[in-house]
This record gives sequence, structure tokens and C-alpha cells, in this order.
Amino acid sequence: MKAESGFTLVEILIVVVILGILAAIVIPQFTDASTQAKESALASDLQMMRSQLELYKIQHNDNLPATTGQAAFEACMLDQTDQYGNAGTQFGPYMQKMPSNPFVDVDADVVTFAGAGTCPSSGTTGWWMRSDTGEFRANDVDPNHAEY
Repeated sequence: MKAESGFTLVEILIVVVILGILAAIVIPQFTDASTQAKESALASDLQMMRSQLELYKIQHNDNLPATTGQAAFEACMLDQTDQYGNAGTQFGPYMQKMPSNPFVDVDADVVTFAGAGTCPSSGTTGWWMRSDTGEFRANDVDPNHAEY
């Protein structure tokens, strides 16, 4: 008589339980890595934007790029300008494209401009900038991201 070979139900259940335990240990580590990667990208983009804004300010007689709207701001940062911030060939471009805030789903590359003492609604755009001081921050629902 030939005995049938195979796994018993108990053996299969033990393997499934072990795989479940391993998955419960490994999956949270990937979630943390994803968040850490986004925070690293955010910090890098903020550092780059702040340094390019400072360079623009130095080359344009201590004036900030246009803060009258997204299109005017992008024209100053993405195109070449003269010393007055108008289209020209003397300075720039300062960036190839606007960075995106990885923590914002909609309008992640849009900058909201705020005056003294005001702050835009968190999470409505990717970035915000004070038009009087040039302070540039992340605009999302986590207040820790603005501190980078």
C-alpha cells in the first residue's frame, strides 16, 4: 500500500501563522521608511528653494522674486531675468522646475503668498512664502514639516 504524501492541516496552519507574524513585523518598517524618505525629500527641497531665493535676492539688489502670483513667481525663478526681475539674460534661471511637497496631494508645487502676520490654510498648496521677508515653508497639515 502506498502512503499519500502531503501536508497536514496543522502543518499548513503553523506556516500561515509564522508568515503572518513575519509580515506584522516587516510591514511597519516599510511604512516608516516611506515617511522618512518623504521628509528627507521635503528637507532637501526646502534647502534648495531657500538657497535659490537668497541667490535671487543677492543678484537683484536685495529684492525678492515677484510675489503677486504663481505665474509671476515662476517666471522669476524658472526663466532668465535682468537685475530688476524682468525677462532678460543677465541672471537665472534659478531652478529647472518647481519642487513638489510630497505630503500634499493637490497643487503640491504651488506657492501661496502671505503678508506679515498671516499664514495660509495648511494643506491647500505645497508651499507658502511671506512676501515681506521671503520666509519659505512647507504648507501641509503637519506643523513639523514647516520647521525644516
